[in-house]
Amino acid sequence: MPNDFFSDLLASISERGRTLLRLGPASIDPQNASDLIELCGELLSGRGEASGTVIARGVLDRYHSLDAAGRLGFFEALAHHYGPDRDKLDRAIAAWQATPDDMDPGDLHFASEPQRQELFRRLNRAPGATSELVAMRADLLDLKDSQKDLGAVDRDLVHLLASWFNRGFLVLRRIDWSTPAIILEKVIKYEAVHEIHDWDDLRRRIDPADRRCYAFFHPALVDEPLIFVEVALTETIPGAIAPLLAEDREPVAVARARTAVFYSISNCQRGLAGISFGNFLIKQVVEELRRELPKLENFVTLSPVPGFMKWLKRAPDLPVTEEERALLVHLDTREWIEDAPLAAQLRTVIEPLAAHYFLKAKMPRGAPVDSVARFHLGNGARLERVDWLGDVSDKGLRESAGLMVNYLYRLDDIEKNHEAYADHYEIAASSAVKKMLKTEGGRRLLDMRLG
Repeated sequence: MPNDFFSDLLASISERGRTLLRLGPASIDPQNASDLIELCGELLSGRGEASGTVIARGVLDRYHSLDAAGRLGFFEALAHHYGPDRDKLDRAIAAWQATPDDMDPGDLHFASEPQRQELFRRLNRAPGATSELVAMRADLLDLKDSQKDLGAVDRDLVHLLASWFNRGFLVLRRIDWSTPAIILEKVIKYEAVHEIHDWDDLRRRIDPADRRCYAFFHPALVDEPLIFVEVALTETIPGAIAPLLAEDREPVAVARARTAVFYSISNCQRGLAGISFGNFLIKQVVEELRRELPKLENFVTLSPVPGFMKWLKRAPDLPVTEEERALLVHLDTREWIEDAPLAAQLRTVIEPLAAHYFLKAKMPRGAPVDSVARFHLGNGARLERVDWLGDVSDKGLRESAGLMVNYLYRLDDIEKNHEAYADHYEIAASSAVKKMLKTEGGRRLLDMRLG
């Protein structure tokens, strides 16, 4: 109630101030950001708190009226004209060089801060501005790759968002069938791993006793989850997604559950890309589950391998023979999974390639090429198992040749694994995964589970 009152009060001040300062809706050229830039200058000119709130609201409203070309002009103006105050920075550098003092580096620090950071802070005074700045970052991401000069603007905005969305501000909430519909609709919308087809499908994922869903929320984004994870309670570590999502599956008695399976993790706010919540989410959910269900022994993922097929088609140095390479052509259609002998042949080729993909294929700085692997290994998990035909949906076959992966979160090893990965990109992997690699002589050490 107090928060609602305060928000209403700010909104009232903002609306009345807009009239007094003549910042009501204006006819704005959607391709021209010059009026908006002028208003930003006023916002930075040092007006009082109330008028600053009004002007901030005016800036955001006018930003919304711009089209893509206008928004590009706005961001480019921020990039080229709202950097550090050069005169102030020069004076601070000269003062530091004249009398360097380890106890007083503050002037130099503040003088080097780009003016656009203070602009974003002042924009955040407007009612509801935090969510609008997150959306503004999403617009910036759409432009940044083709406009390299916008990188500095993005870094400054990310710097502030990372502070505003610090873990200390996040609230973990369980999502179940009693959760307000407005949030449940967002879960359906934002699910990024295994599509939720309708309300019945959603209910099967969050309502039964052997299912859980948890999300992080932020006080400034009411009813907007930041990230959520779906969890299945099972007796053993699963190797395929279809049985977990089947309409006619038999629920597992919670008393018999020994494994918590994180089978889908979805980020909800594109404007917060690059600000990590997932590692905190998984670790806190593990703690919640351990308190609720002390008999749980295993905490694992059932993860997709979204970049595997792309890697197969583009990697110049696949460790395969010409005969094996010819077999890979069959992966372009789904008919091969209906042909048992062909599927068995492909398995002997795909599994060693999967092991190579996870353990040997690297980005320029040494991290694994797979984005999901980077996330879980960076969190301290161990690459436990590669699951043949774990996902035979069209998407699973198209992106990962049907493979899925289990990452194991063994609580006693998380910190050790995290440190080894962070320091040297050392990959914690089970012996079963390591044995899938080809030996130097070309002989495969495979567990030929073809029976």
